[in-house]
Amino acid sequence: MSEEKQYRGGQGQVVEAETFRDSVGTMEQSGKRKWVFPRKPKGRYTDYRTIVAVILLAIFFAIPFIKINGNPFLLLNILDRQFFILGQPFYPQDFFILAMGAITSIVFIILFTVVFGRIFCGWICPQTIFLEMIFRKIDYLIEGDRNKQMKLDRQEWNAEKITKRGLKYFIFVVISLIITHWMFMYIVGHQEVLNIMQEGPFANFSNFLVMIIFTAAFYFTFAWFREQVCTLVCPYGRLQGVLIDKQTINVYYDFKRGENRSKWRKGEDRAAEGKGDCIDCNQCVVVCPTGIDIRDGQQLECVNCTACIDACDEVMVKVGLPKGLIRYATEDEIEKELPFKFTNRMKAYSAVLLLMVGFLGFLLSNRGTMEAKFIKPAGSSYFVRDGNITNIYNYTFLNKSTKNQVVTVKIIEPEHGKVTLSGEDKIMLKKDQITKGTVNISFPEKEVTVSKQKVKIGVYDTSGKLLDSFDTYFEGPFKIQF
Repeated sequence: MSEEKQYRGGQGQVVEAETFRDSVGTMEQSGKRKWVFPRKPKGRYTDYRTIVAVILLAIFFAIPFIKINGNPFLLLNILDRQFFILGQPFYPQDFFILAMGAITSIVFIILFTVVFGRIFCGWICPQTIFLEMIFRKIDYLIEGDRNKQMKLDRQEWNAEKITKRGLKYFIFVVISLIITHWMFMYIVGHQEVLNIMQEGPFANFSNFLVMIIFTAAFYFTFAWFREQVCTLVCPYGRLQGVLIDKQTINVYYDFKRGENRSKWRKGEDRAAEGKGDCIDCNQCVVVCPTGIDIRDGQQLECVNCTACIDACDEVMVKVGLPKGLIRYATEDEIEKELPFKFTNRMKAYSAVLLLMVGFLGFLLSNRGTMEAKFIKPAGSSYFVRDGNITNIYNYTFLNKSTKNQVVTVKIIEPEHGKVTLSGEDKIMLKKDQITKGTVNISFPEKEVTVSKQKVKIGVYDTSGKLLDSFDTYFEGPFKIQF
């Protein structure tokens, strides 16, 4: 074997030393950005991904207008501390539930990555959906496919280039503006965004400025930064490197079948000549949206978009060779021809995820429909009237349910207590709102034996069901015990 050749570590594949990848695929040796002009993909997986993208985009644009029991389906208003998930309201008091949900999501992402690698990046990630299914398609529509785009990029700024680039960038700005407005609907609601638009930029200058900034950020990301988000910024790509192993399903090149690669000659017996099925057509490279060569093995930049699978399968059909030279597989399947196995590591992550989902479900079911607090005003004391000792409390009721409620207040412990509300005997609580007021709690003078005693106050609905309770203290006169 020539000394110019070496083995790829762990794969047993012979590669040329001078061609083995040792740099970022989107960067020149000088460090200058190398623009990626991928060929327009077509094939079975591209069709599937298009269907998935259309469904996800439809969901994205529809969710701000969907309501459940009058509540937004999803609203994450951090400034006003209003959070709705699946129509259910969440409050700052429920932060631990949201934190638990976030941790559970992270565990799910870890398990999903261990099993399926970066399939999320190629099929579901918003960056990929917007870039490949919207902005990239505008590239193809206005500038043409790969070769035409490269030719346009090289030519001088003449009328054709100015017209095409100007039209494309104008459309990019419009789409970025639309995405920004829809993102704001997830924060303040669609009605508020429509109101801001009707009132004009000068009536809401701060909101207008924020929208301009986010529009510029989206435009910069999808018009210029593009695949660099996946290769340089996205933390999920770094996480992938420590999570995947030889049992993880990823897009792989079958080097055992493909090497030694060589150009195709009609009528040749490649097996007899010691040639692999890879005809070195380079179509898997020119179609890649991150500019890598999948034949170099698993790489950080690969987002599992399957474009190389479709491109390779198309070539294999044309030359009469079996499809699947590039396919979804595990490294063990390629190297050792072992089928996919749900490993102990995957089972452990699954067990942890199930426990966390169960605990999260318990927290959600045990959250209650309301929260009550009874606090004595600062500096207040008791007063005696008609043989009763009375304390004043400020109450705060938070109705977490999706409907209005009528409640009453009663003393749970100790007995013989009396509750007097400032107004009617019952309190109307509007859904998703806080209700405040004052309440007097009295005990017969003979029942108050200590200067401070614990009391438990309950809040009940009209059917007598206890909704919430609150422990506080009751003040009385100091008495000497003998």
